[in-house]
Amino acid sequence: MEYPNGDLYTLEANLMNKSLRELTDGADKDPITKLRLLCFSRGATGILGIGRAFRAMDDDGSKALNEQEFISGIRDTGLDVTDDEIREMFNTFDEDGSGSINMTEFLLKLRPPMPECRVGIIDQAFDKMDRDDDGVITVADLKSVYSVKEHPKYQSGEMSEDEILTDFLHNFEGGRGNLDGKITREEFINYYATISASIDNDLYFDLMMRRAYAM
Repeated sequence: MEYPNGDLYTLEANLMNKSLRELTDGADKDPITKLRLLCFSRGATGILGIGRAFRAMDDDGSKALNEQEFISGIRDTGLDVTDDEIREMFNTFDEDGSGSINMTEFLLKLRPPMPECRVGIIDQAFDKMDRDDDGVITVADLKSVYSVKEHPKYQSGEMSEDEILTDFLHNFEGGRGNLDGKITREEFINYYATISASIDNDLYFDLMMRRAYAM
């Protein structure tokens, strides 16, 4: 299978531009929609970046955020919302009224909804990539799935196989955060959930995934 992701850069750029226009068009939007658009305007790893920023505030490792931590986190994103809107968001995410938000549930609600058929094809792609079934995708997994021989930077000698495959993994991790070269299923789904938001047709999304991962 050849190195993928040809169409994704165009889709991502279109989504970023469209989201930024919607975010700044002056129309009334609920605060969660604003936060989702902010994530989209930062590209396919925008939701992942928000998740990492919030996890960094989880000092006690509880994987939950209290109201003050949530307010600080939203303020750090630069989102243009009032304190009342932030509290409205917090109360929406805090469904059980416990005074804290589960990080996983927060990201699930922030992620754009996808039909089961799209989630299914994303899971299939992840399973194909995770060759040793350890729940993460690494360079070692990719070596048995991808051929980089057609990659122009490999052909020119500018990048090695490991460098190209590591660069591919970093697409899913964003430009900041712990670039550990390991992609979890959550990171993989969050990335494609954002790409999915720019594709209206389920069949086209399915085709794109099958073509990218030779399924």
